[in-house]
Amino acid sequence: MRDQYVPRVQVLGALMGLAALIIIAQLIRIQNSPEAEIFRKNASNYAYELRTFYPDRGEIYDRNGHLLAGNKSVYEIGVDLSVVKDAQAIAFAVSSELGLDYAEVLGSIENPMQGLSYVVLADFVETQHVTRLREMKKSMDERAPEGISGGLAGLEFKSHPQRSYPEDALASNVIGFVTREGRGYFGVEEKYDVLLAGNPVQALVPTDPNKAFEIPHAMNGATLVLTINRDLQAETEKILDSALGTYGAERGTIVVMDPRNGEVLAMASSHRMNLNQFWEYGNIYDKASQFNPAISMPYEPGSVIKILTMAAALDTNTVAPQTTYLDTGAILVGGVTIQNWDQSAWGEQSMVGCLQHSLNVCMALVATQMGAGSFYRYMNNFGLGHLTGIDLAGEAPGRLKLPGDADWYPVDLGTNSFGQGVTTTPIQMLMAASAVANNGRMVIPHTLYAMVRDGREYNSPAQFAGSPISAQTASTLSGMLAVSLEAEASQARVPGYRVAGKTGTAQIPVDGFYDNTQTNTSFIGWGPVDDPRFMIYVWLERPSASIWGSDTAAPVFSEVAQKTVLLLDIPPDLIRQQLVNQ
Repeated sequence: MRDQYVPRVQVLGALMGLAALIIIAQLIRIQNSPEAEIFRKNASNYAYELRTFYPDRGEIYDRNGHLLAGNKSVYEIGVDLSVVKDAQAIAFAVSSELGLDYAEVLGSIENPMQGLSYVVLADFVETQHVTRLREMKKSMDERAPEGISGGLAGLEFKSHPQRSYPEDALASNVIGFVTREGRGYFGVEEKYDVLLAGNPVQALVPTDPNKAFEIPHAMNGATLVLTINRDLQAETEKILDSALGTYGAERGTIVVMDPRNGEVLAMASSHRMNLNQFWEYGNIYDKASQFNPAISMPYEPGSVIKILTMAAALDTNTVAPQTTYLDTGAILVGGVTIQNWDQSAWGEQSMVGCLQHSLNVCMALVATQMGAGSFYRYMNNFGLGHLTGIDLAGEAPGRLKLPGDADWYPVDLGTNSFGQGVTTTPIQMLMAASAVANNGRMVIPHTLYAMVRDGREYNSPAQFAGSPISAQTASTLSGMLAVSLEAEASQARVPGYRVAGKTGTAQIPVDGFYDNTQTNTSFIGWGPVDDPRFMIYVWLERPSASIWGSDTAAPVFSEVAQKTVLLLDIPPDLIRQQLVNQ
């Protein structure tokens, strides 16, 4: 039966062989045709060079889609020396439009370096200047005899992208900036520089631009969406600037964070710069750490650390909220006498009163009862002396001296308990205290909400740094802090919302001694207490109107909190409770 298919197979094989011969013959004919010879001759005259094509830098947006960093087209203005007709006309036009020195421009055209056929006259020129020069060149061409170029022949314009910041100085300490070399410095621009910049593409292209039929496309850098709320950032900066004038502070920092997930909603510092004028950096900042003090300038925060000391004491069952002690106004720790902030004795006090009146003696007593081992274990678990890992360039870890360090003394156990002799950053304190506001879980602060690349969105998940205290301890301490604010009629209170928090007033070390007249005032707080949606840290440096955090940082906290609940659309406590009970 199979033999019947043999003729068919033979015919099919013959046809396929014939087709192959025809293809081979055609290839030989094409390779030896006159057209092929012309192509080979022309190709041998073309030189190729290896060129690198750079992608556009990725854009940066706030969480609601407001553009914070993008790109705009600027121009390189140059001269093709092979077609120049009137060097003086070009020099006059360019120097007049761009404000350059006429003699220098003319000299660069008439006396170029040997071998140059193209000379750059200016770079990073704005579009409006190029538009006027193009119109001038077109007008001169139109007036010239037919077929002859005008006096600006040879003047060329090459566009390329440049980083642009439409909000100028808004959130500058968070964003950072990009130099003309394309490198990111500070903030998000430096931290995510590789992602934003994208991957350059290298390819061989003819030196004759008319022969470059295919220019490879370099995929643009990743687009970043930040956790920052643009409107809240603007309001926070406005409040901070006003506070500096009201309280006579030298510098200030305010940070707003969501304690549930670590998202930084606003981060304002008093020294800001127009990111479009990055070359002014040296005129604004004396050192790099001043660019964003919230993450890079550790300082002794004072009594805000009492939150962490009390958390450790409650968690170890060293004390309970109702535990009392007799405050005599002084306590001996490591052979050194420690006194309260007002050098007064406050008599019998509970732990709530201890927080309410911010008693140093109480904290030193509690720390010594816990012992150095337990105290420093908790402070270490809270992250003091460690980087938080926030995704901004330039973070500093601060310093927590530990037993065994060459410069640690027994008295440090007492002074560290109320924030003296230990340095932290605002973002570090927010991370540590988030354990109290977030049911014992400590969040890692971050500014990246999502990344968009290749048409896909990748969200940044919340990350946690452990649970240094129990949920019960966190709930108990939040309640104690809320009661202490209410009992003292604190200026930190927010109408319609129950908040928890603590002031801090820290004398500033000067020449090895603490100066009673110079202080750092701080406040850290969160709310609503029953369901915390925001945490706010305020730091004012050397206020002159008052040296106390209760008079300076506390009212600033209240003002920022009122704007926060409005912009985040957080209903007042009464309305939220009614909605829950329905």
